[in-house]
Amino acid sequence: MNDFLALPRKIYRGNPYYVPDMEADVRGWFDPKHNPGLQHCDVAPFVAYSEEGDPVGRIVGIVNHKANKTWNGSCVRFGWIEFVDDLDVSAALLKAVEDWGRSKGMDSIQGPLGISDFDKEGMLVEDFDKMGSPITLYNPPYYPQHMATHGYGKEVDWVQVKVTIPAEVPERYSRVKKLVTEMYGLKVKKLTLHEVFQEGYGRKIFGLLNASYSQLFGYTPHSDEEADAFVNDYIRMLDLDMLPMVEDDKGNLIACCITMPNLSRALQKSGGRMFPFGWYHMLRALKFKHEEEVELLLIAVHPEWQALGINALIFADLIPVFNKKGFRIAETGPMLEDNMKVLTQWKPLKPTIYKRRRCFSKEINSLTGGN
Repeated sequence: MNDFLALPRKIYRGNPYYVPDMEADVRGWFDPKHNPGLQHCDVAPFVAYSEEGDPVGRIVGIVNHKANKTWNGSCVRFGWIEFVDDLDVSAALLKAVEDWGRSKGMDSIQGPLGISDFDKEGMLVEDFDKMGSPITLYNPPYYPQHMATHGYGKEVDWVQVKVTIPAEVPERYSRVKKLVTEMYGLKVKKLTLHEVFQEGYGRKIFGLLNASYSQLFGYTPHSDEEADAFVNDYIRMLDLDMLPMVEDDKGNLIACCITMPNLSRALQKSGGRMFPFGWYHMLRALKFKHEEEVELLLIAVHPEWQALGINALIFADLIPVFNKKGFRIAETGPMLEDNMKVLTQWKPLKPTIYKRRRCFSKEINSLTGGN
């Protein structure tokens, strides 16, 4: 595991765009006490070594039984992949997972993916000269070239959106907000920690995510245990003023948005370690002197309320908050390139679409495999 953790420092040494994971989070991902998703997954991590005994690559094989049941498939996933620029190394890593997956009865392989949508997914295939983020994968340009050489093809692509935060709420959002508020009696709500932990709003949020994202590629519904783990680990880090919820006139949660200051540079300064000084850089970025960029981690709208302009309430609430806190740029998390309902919502903010990431796939139901 120490070699697994140390490998990115070797590959990305001197790279100004790479944002490291916190090593404690990586270790926790493999610990069932911290990652309830392991209850419905088989996981096999591998490290590749050179003849001299140096670690030169890593990968994790994942058989997500819940996802395979949900999507009626027999797919092994690969994630956490890193490798030096040597085709023999990347081939050996992928073959290890292919063989392991085949031994588990799987007939296809996809990745990079994790256990859930909260794990990083998608290999960067464009914009390698743009800063990474704590919630997305970054990789050198040779990674996707290796995947093509080894017979892997495109399964899906995700893209991200970057916008400049306007000084005032665009008129379109204001108009739609007024309309849907009057028609449906909707209201924006800001949670307290008491509501999150004592009144069950943490699980309500994940129930909404399960309903909203159920048809998206590879999505696996989160259990209550997974919801509790995420809330317990991360919610106290967030500024609840930047987490607008939308409720209907009966108090039902119908939409939510989770945002936070960009932590990329804080993580770079920490080197992926909380101690001795990583905690200082993280706390400073979260609570005191944050960057001018904010991350729009997710927006979810219940299927019964989609296409009714509910997002306008969220944007109309967040834009003044962002301005007050000094944010100038906002970047979304990865969104499927063909999810036009989501991509078109950014049009009033004149978005830039960039940072394309790809899930690669390959059939492995024979010894040779194939596209």
